[in-house]
Amino acid sequence: MKNKSIKTSAKIRSGESSYEGLQNNVRKLNTPEIEVWQNQYADKVYAINLDIPEFTCICPKTGLPDFAVIRIEYSPRKFCVELKSFKLYTISFRNLGIFHEHLINKILDDFVTAVKPRWVKITGIFNPRGGITTTVSAEYRSR
Repeated sequence: MKNKSIKTSAKIRSGESSYEGLQNNVRKLNTPEIEVWQNQYADKVYAINLDIPEFTCICPKTGLPDFAVIRIEYSPRKFCVELKSFKLYTISFRNLGIFHEHLINKILDDFVTAVKPRWVKITGIFNPRGGITTTVSAEYRSR
C-alpha cells in the first residue's frame, strides 16, 4: 500500500494526473442503467427539457472538480427517461476524470440507447477553467 501511495505522489509532483489514460476507453465506461417508461402520447411530437444545474465531474488533467449545467432537450417516441435513474446516472460522473467533449458525447450515446428519442440535443456549459468557459453540444436525430 505504501508503494502505491509513493507512486501516486510522484505522478502528482510530475504534473501527471491520477486520471491519465482513462480517456482511452471512454465509450466503454460502465455507467448505471438509464431507465425509461412507456410514453402514452407517442403519436404526438413534443419536447421535454431537462436541466441539471449542479453537475460535477473531474478534470482528467488536474484532478480538480469541474462544474457544469447540463441541458437536455428531446422529443420522445415510445419512451421517456425515468428521472431518478437518470439522476443516479449523472451522479456516477462525480468522481470520474473525463474531458468535457467526451462527457457530452457519452451522455448522448447512453441517452439515445436507452430512450430512443426522435431527436435529442445535449449541451454542457462548464464553469470557467483557466479563464475559459467551455460549452459542448451534441445532437442525434433518428432517421
